[in-house]
Amino acid sequence: MNYRLRMAYINGMKQLIILFIICMCFGCGNRSSKTHDIIDTEPTILSPAEEKFRVAQVHYEENPDDPDALIWYGRHAGYIGNFQEAIEIYTTGMKKHPNDARVWRHRGHRYISIREFEKAIDDLETAVSMIQGKSDEVEPDGLPNDRNIPIGTLHSNIWYHLGLAYYLQNDLPNACRAYNNRTVLEKYDDNLVSGGHWLYMILRRMEQEDQAIEMIKGVHSNMDIIENHSYYKMCLFYKELMEESELQPKESNSSSDDVLDYGLANWHLYHNQDTTRAKQYLEHLFENGNKYSFAYIAAETDWNRLFGSR
Repeated sequence: MNYRLRMAYINGMKQLIILFIICMCFGCGNRSSKTHDIIDTEPTILSPAEEKFRVAQVHYEENPDDPDALIWYGRHAGYIGNFQEAIEIYTTGMKKHPNDARVWRHRGHRYISIREFEKAIDDLETAVSMIQGKSDEVEPDGLPNDRNIPIGTLHSNIWYHLGLAYYLQNDLPNACRAYNNRTVLEKYDDNLVSGGHWLYMILRRMEQEDQAIEMIKGVHSNMDIIENHSYYKMCLFYKELMEESELQPKESNSSSDDVLDYGLANWHLYHNQDTTRAKQYLEHLFENGNKYSFAYIAAETDWNRLFGSR
């Protein structure tokens, strides 16, 4: 049974369970209170993400030697916040599929989630070595955008996450090397603004302002952005095509708002040397952000490096 059929099966079973409970409740008026106690107990309702995880888990258990089944099992574990479980799944995958770069790429991502940056770098550098001389491939989205268009590839995601891992270690030259890989910046406008945003920040922190500006020279006000809207806004801000007042984050626990908070905090540090304003943006991010977003993790590491542990 394939993935979509399993989801349809689970949704159908949920409806049958709910119908059964309703029928039992209406038909049990003369039963004992003990029976009522059993029937009145609410069934466990899984979130959509948890349901998908269960489906992926069952699919993997039925196909333990299928690398795709294992990767989706690990990805869905990560989507519900079970990062350590995801890492264990990928570790198992490395024993079964040691030459599959996807397993190393995804475990590296989850090492970033749990702030184990050196381990992330090791995994992602291994993945880089595995893709040398090989054709790239589109990487399916686990959380599709509104247009259902995957904007990343296996190669671009390996290099992107490697650049981030080096950045989080404050290894700016290696972060710049990784983000400069052509696969990070090509194909869609989304890739240009996301990679350009990180490269701009890296080069400004390295005091290479001219090179930083060069990284976003292709950004303009009429780009076709599918999902990386906050990266786009930051790039327009760097080019003085948007004002800081237009970028004020909301209190929405959104990864998109995290990008704005972190980008503006960073800008005030390297452009104005204004630590007071930078701290205000970082504190807003810590109070309202998603602690597993890349911007939040970057803000956390910067704060600890610049101002001491929080």
